[in-house]
Amino acid sequence: MRNLQDERVVVTGGSRGLGLAIVEALVARGARVTVVARDRVRLAEVERLGVTVRPGDATDAALMDTVIADVKPSVLILNAGAIPFMAPIDEQSWETFSTVWNTDVKAGLHGIQAALKTPLPPGSRVLITSSGAATVGAPLSGSYAGAKRMLWFMAHHANDIANERGLGIHFQVLVPLQMIETALVHQVASAYARCQGISIEAFLAARYGAPLSPRQYGEYVVTLLTDPRHETGVAYGIKADTGITLLDG
Repeated sequence: MRNLQDERVVVTGGSRGLGLAIVEALVARGARVTVVARDRVRLAEVERLGVTVRPGDATDAALMDTVIADVKPSVLILNAGAIPFMAPIDEQSWETFSTVWNTDVKAGLHGIQAALKTPLPPGSRVLITSSGAATVGAPLSGSYAGAKRMLWFMAHHANDIANERGLGIHFQVLVPLQMIETALVHQVASAYARCQGISIEAFLAARYGAPLSPRQYGEYVVTLLTDPRHETGVAYGIKADTGITLLDG
């Protein structure tokens, strides 16, 4: 099994939430982690974990090209994303509706392009964060569900190119199948819970069953990277009740 010891890993959006949980799990395995994020204050806190930090916006193509060329990671985790504006479709402006496209999808595009252009070393893995909303929709989250599904398609497109060029890079999609308690999820879950007239806790329990903490999620991501059973699939669902499940091979 792969153990990640001394492997070079780049994580975008790794200074908070699920990205930070992934970084913590990687550091615990001895990986040499570089975190790309915009918030310099949070990056200073993350740096105490012994990681390298690169302040900047993952939607900046030049930044991603430079980071990938400098670090040459064997694992690239594209996790950067925006908090969607929560409102029914008739209360969304185009700017609020398209927020996730302009952040998550744009950052995903430039990360994928950098991985292919550099290219990453043979045997490298690129993990792209999607969402269970990509399979069921998200009526209060603007374009969130569609954007997260687009990232899923992009992984397949990238695999086609990597295979055609014989690069030996494999692109995969992380699909959390339940809301995990982060700042983003609290805002999203609050909106849906209010619509149903129930508490956040009741909403999450009724919809998803057992809770999944950010750290548990991070451990699942590391398992996906180290367990050979997960080397060849494309999209993997992650849920407390079922663990890691192949959604799209």
